[in-house]
Amino acid sequence: MALKSTTTKKRYNILALIFGTVVINYLDRTNISVAASAISESLDLSSIQMGAIFSVFGIAYAALQIPGGIIVDKVRLRFLYAFMLLMWSIATLFQGFVNSFKLLLGLRASIGMFEAPSYPANNAIVTKWFPEHERASAIAIYTSGQFIGLAFLFPVLTLIQDKVGWRGLLIISGIIGIVWAGVWYIFYRDPDQHKTVSDEELKLIKDGGGFAKKTEKSNEKEKFNWDDFFEAFKHKKLWGIYLGQFCMGSMSIFFLTWFPTYLVEYRGLDFIKSGFLASIPFLAAFCGVLLAGFSSDYLVKKGRTPEFARKTPVLIGLALSTMIIGANFTDSTFLIILFLTIAFFGNGLASITWVFVSLIAPKRIIGLVGGVFNLIGGLSAVIVPFVIGVLVDDQGEDKDFSSALFFIGALTVIGFLSFLFVVGKVKRIELKEEKEN
Repeated sequence: MALKSTTTKKRYNILALIFGTVVINYLDRTNISVAASAISESLDLSSIQMGAIFSVFGIAYAALQIPGGIIVDKVRLRFLYAFMLLMWSIATLFQGFVNSFKLLLGLRASIGMFEAPSYPANNAIVTKWFPEHERASAIAIYTSGQFIGLAFLFPVLTLIQDKVGWRGLLIISGIIGIVWAGVWYIFYRDPDQHKTVSDEELKLIKDGGGFAKKTEKSNEKEKFNWDDFFEAFKHKKLWGIYLGQFCMGSMSIFFLTWFPTYLVEYRGLDFIKSGFLASIPFLAAFCGVLLAGFSSDYLVKKGRTPEFARKTPVLIGLALSTMIIGANFTDSTFLIILFLTIAFFGNGLASITWVFVSLIAPKRIIGLVGGVFNLIGGLSAVIVPFVIGVLVDDQGEDKDFSSALFFIGALTVIGFLSFLFVVGKVKRIELKEEKEN
């Protein structure tokens, strides 16, 4: 069969869909923090109840990573992602009508549950659609959506709430997600199901290590088996990226939880000023993740080994992240923000770690490995804020934050060592039956 004369670039359209989905994903994660004060006053909720509402998302999200990853391996992503988007957006919208703590708690858990397969799905889609030499850039672009969300969504959401109230904010957020679910269903297809992708592009993807299937459809449905499940825990390489993701994620969690409190309560910054200054590290992280993705793929195209091309941005990023400790040794606001910005820029550089799942995980269980990877990384959201609270609380009357920053810095060192030594050679793990075929 002759190749079509026109070479398409439909994979970039798919990447734009993923990017938009990541932004909406973080829209529905962060809107509750913007609305928290108004919700608490309106529903007469205590700080303990609000804390439970915040934490229940993370618990549901982490608990369902492995089941979510398994589902990603078994269900067509066109249908799965549209369903996930629709369900978590409906839950978001219904939050705008609640009048009780228990109902709000259940809806937040529902959002965490339906968002759980999203990042394993993102990785599976990029693995299907992109050749290996473009994959880090693709992962960096869609990952940057979360940093854009964190840097810019907060003031936008605040403005919306100021105009229409907290109920209006949540309803509008939900409507946006429902509309996007329709957009996804209309425009997304796997490479083998996409009618307008050219044969040349399919060949580029397939020859480059992507999972573009032949156009013939298979009626056979793969069944889950426990041997596949245990494969996700048997290999040292995989444990290397799991541990590394936990350590890398710990830095992100600090910036998502304790960072504003650190600036206001422990560094004495004005609340309004701290809000402006807090956006600077997020913008730096956004730049870092894009730089990492494009530089990593550039190194691949120049013929450098996968170990060098993929590990170099991550290792440099984790090394830079240790600069967070420098904030302990100055009282200058400029230097504090500088050290934290460098640290989060480094975290952005290290945030292409999903590329290791794409390149190392056995083909048949990409989603499952992605689920385990995201589960262990997500545990940092449960463990790290609590440990920081204990470390800070243990300082007595003259409390400071230095031990907490040392803790974060130490975790980045552990992550550095894990990617350097435990991961080893960046090579796909082949299952026994795959080797035989």
